[in-house]
Amino acid sequence: MTDRIALVIGGTGGIGQALAEALRHAEPDAGTVIATSRSGPDAVDLLDEASIAALARRVESLPGQLTLVIDATGFLHDETFTPEKTWRHIDPAHMARSFAVNAIGPALLMKHLLPLLPARGRGVLATLSARVGSIGDNRLGGWTSYRASKAALNQIVRTQAIELRRRKPDAICVALHPGTVDTGLSGPFAARGLDVRPPHEAATAILRVIDNLTPDDNGCFLDQNGRHVPW
Repeated sequence: MTDRIALVIGGTGGIGQALAEALRHAEPDAGTVIATSRSGPDAVDLLDEASIAALARRVESLPGQLTLVIDATGFLHDETFTPEKTWRHIDPAHMARSFAVNAIGPALLMKHLLPLLPARGRGVLATLSARVGSIGDNRLGGWTSYRASKAALNQIVRTQAIELRRRKPDAICVALHPGTVDTGLSGPFAARGLDVRPPHEAATAILRVIDNLTPDDNGCFLDQNGRHVPW
């Protein structure tokens, strides 16, 4: 059997690290697991397409077949920007960074990595979206940059999935909502009483959903229980 390669982008973050560890402790024939970060030998910067292209070339040079890509990256806040509570807080620099990390970066990952999935047989690229990116489920408002960038990501997934189906009929490209996970991204909000789950529990749920995907799920937006989330 051809050795399988699994790639976790953002593999040193809270949920990314848990996903990489879970994959490494899976069945003995799980194959090679590569977890990227923004530094080190497998460095990937979503703001630098050259680093994404270099990763793709490295994966292509390895023995085996890339069968799984999980994009566990995302940007909600940092020391400069916090989620907007009102339209008065909308800032072009904040919005540009949100789109760069949450939409453009993942689109570039798809550009370089979807071609490496098997021409025949199962291959999956799953990117972590967010329920707040759902337009149909938006009833609270706020968080304009994060919501809009994740909605853009969902459209990108849907669009690339259509081309993927033509080129690789057994492959799957999906957006997954992991639930609210106890990481640096959710930390400030968990401190205010938001219900969160440990990264290892979220990773187990995500991998369960991925294991159960079929080509009919290509282009879908699913939650951590495998249920469809409204666009």
